Amino acid sequence: MEKFNPRKKKIVRKQAPNLLIHILLVLVFSILFVPHINQTVAYLFLSDQEALNITLKTKQGETDTCAGRYVYTHNLPSRFNDDLIESCESYAELRNKCKYLVNSGFGPPILEDEHNHTTRILTTETGSWYSTNQFMLEVIFREKMKHYECLTNDSSLSSAIFVPFYAGFDVRRFWGYNVKLRDALGEDLAQWLRERPEWRKMYGRDHFFVTGRVGRDFRRGSDQDSDWGNKLMRLPEVENMTMLSIETNSCSNEFAVPYPTYYHPTTRTEVRTWQKQVKTVQRRYLFSFVGASRPEMEESIRGEVIRQCLASQESCKFLNCDTPSKDCGNPVKVMEVFQDSVFCLQPPGDTPTRRSTFDAVLAGCIPVFFSFDSVQYKWHFPDDHSKYSVYISEEDVREGKVSIEKLLSMISEEEILSMRNEVEKIIPKIIYAKPGAVGPERIEDAFEIAVSRVLERVSSLMKNQNSAIDLGMA
Repeated sequence: MEKFNPRKKKIVRKQAPNLLIHILLVLVFSILFVPHINQTVAYLFLSDQEALNITLKTKQGETDTCAGRYVYTHNLPSRFNDDLIESCESYAELRNKCKYLVNSGFGPPILEDEHNHTTRILTTETGSWYSTNQFMLEVIFREKMKHYECLTNDSSLSSAIFVPFYAGFDVRRFWGYNVKLRDALGEDLAQWLRERPEWRKMYGRDHFFVTGRVGRDFRRGSDQDSDWGNKLMRLPEVENMTMLSIETNSCSNEFAVPYPTYYHPTTRTEVRTWQKQVKTVQRRYLFSFVGASRPEMEESIRGEVIRQCLASQESCKFLNCDTPSKDCGNPVKVMEVFQDSVFCLQPPGDTPTRRSTFDAVLAGCIPVFFSFDSVQYKWHFPDDHSKYSVYISEEDVREGKVSIEKLLSMISEEEILSMRNEVEKIIPKIIYAKPGAVGPERIEDAFEIAVSRVLERVSSLMKNQNSAIDLGMA
């Protein structure tokens, strides 16, 4: 048994408080600083976008402003996107599109001409006008997604998953080839997605992709080489996904988004300036048509539309797209016609929808539709089409029962003013803005609206899936 040592006891009494103080200091340090050190270390090893997500949460006092809005982008092998456009010149069917791939799909910038004619038509001093091709949407959308404010590299946080597949370039490069070749890359993509861990969450129902082609190009009805397009949207995996395209087949997983226009501003101030310009411009013609006839299409009313326009020379402006001058490929000439017109005729062409509709709206011109199939853009246009457009029966025009000039001239100035005001409100919703603006200057453009609606759709599908699981049906 150890003997009592008064000296040792005395020393112990001196050391005990010091030890307790040391323990308390370590505890305080751990509580106050260690979480911040861990966060700082983690921050150093995050991607730029993940760092942005943390910054956003910190600035909002730990409120996650992106909750329910996170989008994860699949890092696809380059054969599904970049390789397709890098080899653009190799494919005869793509060759005339290659020059439009510059500036992230916006195309070559529109520059001032020698006589200042361009400046009188467009606000070119802003550097926001480009010769944008109507089929470049998938390239534009992918670039926009890289700057989406709630992009995440953590798929477990995401509410939707973007698949940056250039489906339009794939289907177009093998136009007229055998179906095996046309279908190969789509089948390859389906297998790649199916093997990803993200797929198992909703088996593709939270996945979406964008194409700059019309929906029918991806829904071939048979395996005959003579049949149109490929069968991408008939693949079981892709049938679960959401497709955004410039025109749909009215299928439940297809949604129409605007064709790209020539205008890609950065700020809301630019848009307001443009809206003022189209609001005050003097319009010399009651109506106009920019396009060409379709003599090979028996049901087309374009020939009759052109005939009536030419017969109303004082009231109608016709820009013929079937001439060697290629005036319809000149954005300045196209926009000049639309800005000169109160109404812009939009008869169906090869398909029901037209890029011309969006160029006309951009110019503040009231669109005139002849088919309800021409108005598919429920996310971007008002539900009540009569607020911003005029409808004339395609059948009545075909049978010569209606005078377009007479019908349009009967619309009152008050009604015209009301419709033009609605058209001007639509302008920000149908453009694809250049990335960069933040805060109040950020534009809620066609891209922002489309992503928001996709997120709403996925959320609804998720609730239905969870309800089915709760009922024991899944």
